Amino acid sequence: MKLRIHQNSLRLRLGPSEIARLLASGRIEETIHFAPGENAKLTYALELAPDQGHDLSVRSIAREIVVLVPRAQAQQWADGDAVGISAETGAGENRLALLIEKDFACIDRKADLNEDTFPNPKTGATC
Repeated sequence: MKLRIHQNSLRLRLGPSEIARLLASGRIEETIHFAPGENAKLTYALELAPDQGHDLSVRSIAREIVVLVPRAQAQQWADGDAVGISAETGAGENRLALLIEKDFACIDRKADLNEDTFPNPKTGATC
């Protein structure tokens, strides 16, 4: 799972095996270690939420960010052709854009850098 943070937006990109694990277990996570020690790490996760809402949401606690997606919405996204799921949370200056996307293969990279990605729909396209 790849994480991108830019200004007030948070984007997660998942490969096919990660989506399968999410649907099977209800949660996937990654941890980045900035230095030795418990306080020098950040865990980011994607978790299935009960279908009590129709939007993505986020939960943040000490050294952990969790994006919650309703189970039915995640299943529909995984089974369908949609590239991503998006929503905004908060208000005013605290507004946060959330995006979960399928991770497509880069057409300008070597094959080993494109492991566990979806086929790029632009492969073979010409300008």
